[in-house]
Amino acid sequence: MTHKSKVAIIGSGNIGTDLMFKIMRLSDTLEMSVLVGVDPESDGLKRAQRLGVATTADGIDGLVALPQFKDISVVFDATSAGAHAKHDAILRAHGKQIIDLTPAAIGPYTIPSVNGEANLDEPNVNMVTCGGQATIPIVAAINRVAPVIYGEIVASIASKSAGPGTRANIDEFTETTSQAIERVGGARRGKAIIVLNPAEPPLIMRDTVYCLTGEADPAAIEASILEMVATVQSYVPGYRLKQKVQFERVGDNAKLRIPEMDDEFSGLKVSVFLEVEGAAHYLPAYAGNLDIMTSAALRTAEAIVRRRQDRAAA
Repeated sequence: MTHKSKVAIIGSGNIGTDLMFKIMRLSDTLEMSVLVGVDPESDGLKRAQRLGVATTADGIDGLVALPQFKDISVVFDATSAGAHAKHDAILRAHGKQIIDLTPAAIGPYTIPSVNGEANLDEPNVNMVTCGGQATIPIVAAINRVAPVIYGEIVASIASKSAGPGTRANIDEFTETTSQAIERVGGARRGKAIIVLNPAEPPLIMRDTVYCLTGEADPAAIEASILEMVATVQSYVPGYRLKQKVQFERVGDNAKLRIPEMDDEFSGLKVSVFLEVEGAAHYLPAYAGNLDIMTSAALRTAEAIVRRRQDRAAA
């Protein structure tokens, strides 16, 4: 049996708690060691204690003080962009590899289905945002067939699935996702919008991707998108197209104005509509935004550990 690597999660809110359950239920590579919070009454810490996981309500300092800390190889940060800078400095000083689930973007952007193998040796990898994890694979799928001139995404999530950390990071969400659309997705220009939908009952996460490209074969683009959807589904089973990919040709006689680029466009407009249903490991299935984020972080951590094990065995 392969030896499991011990991990810790900083952040006992929605994302951190969901990730804890995924590690414990799904991973044959990672062992859940410590859950870190700042509120001793948080639901996440109480659940961890009932499951026999070590906890601390003293934040990063409490984690470092625990005897388990020396054996931890990977630390997930599921707090906020503002807190992550301090966590990063402390964890690097102790030689811990960090997977950042905040929009802090200190480390390189990582989307498992697009560049999942590229950053495994980095001391800190950034998982972008839930909207980025859902939509950037589609931008990249289109871009590998026809260069994307402009990519715009709209992520709509249930208000109940957005905890304090998510709400505090709305500006960072849009900035980080927009940059990752360009750097990972390959778009010349990217734009991101997030909507917290207060509907009752809560709606499943929906994502819309609009890409403007030069002239290209729609069938080839659709095939690339379908291939990418299948790749994401390998680690996020609830990820799916909501309807067929839509194509619209924009002629030179009726060009689109792109204000963000101060330019006009003619060519092919590709519209993709996605739905992400969560696995309900912690919050209900409508919280697909949590599921895709924690699933991507889990997939990345497992790849990091497997690479280490392969090198040790070589």
